[in-house]
Amino acid sequence: MSAKETRGMIFREITIRDIPALFDVRTPVRENASTRSGLYSAGITENAVEAMLRTSHRGWLCECGAKVVGFAMGNRETGEFWVIAVLPEFEGRGIGSKLLNLAESWLWATGWKEIWLWTSLDTQLRAYSFYKKHGWFDAEVRTNQRIMKKSNLPLSQGDQASGQVESWPEKYRRGKPNG
Repeated sequence: MSAKETRGMIFREITIRDIPALFDVRTPVRENASTRSGLYSAGITENAVEAMLRTSHRGWLCECGAKVVGFAMGNRETGEFWVIAVLPEFEGRGIGSKLLNLAESWLWATGWKEIWLWTSLDTQLRAYSFYKKHGWFDAEVRTNQRIMKKSNLPLSQGDQASGQVESWPEKYRRGKPNG
């Protein structure tokens, strides 16, 4: 995918060279903030992200000037929208929406009809309303996390009422899929 510039912002695919900058964006976010050591303790290291990008994951970032200000990644093996982060001073400019759309479009293109993500149980957090605004729906609660899904299939009348499109893969019922 070629880089696309919008209002002084460039959106492009993440490369291995970008990984250190991703950690610089992920740690100071306003919600679900974490330190590098906290990420490392969770197994999210530069080497782990590199391995993901070389195999199952793909992502996009936004640059303003030469600075990475946001990014998002998905996992083609599981259909998980894995992460999105935007520096606080760049929020409210449509960066998160564009990054979400890029990752969702890629997951759809890899053949997924339904994609999913983990988020906080707290519906007062901005992340929850952000996902709802972009068509995600509540699916279930596991391990103190909310699972949300999004489908690119038309829903039947019954499915619209229940919010369910297809059953949750048994592999992920046993616990946190990315942990």
